[in-house]
Amino acid sequence: MDTVQLVLGAALIRAADEAAKRAHINRSALVREALRQHLKRLKMGELEARDRAGYEEHPGLTDDAEDWERAAAWPEP
Repeated sequence: MDTVQLVLGAALIRAADEAAKRAHINRSALVREALRQHLKRLKMGELEARDRAGYEEHPGLTDDAEDWERAAAWPEP
């Protein structure tokens, strides 16, 4: 692992230290996990935006989704 220096305000450091203590991890582990989660959310947002743009570009192709929804629906009693 590489060492990275961050500049954080005192309130953020206190909040991070409290959260790390509650999670029984150190501050570095907390920051690593927070960064992983943030990057994951960013990637998911990018993928969703790409999919949304694709459906907007080709709106007539949504019939496939309707077929899948009908196939996945519970049968009528």
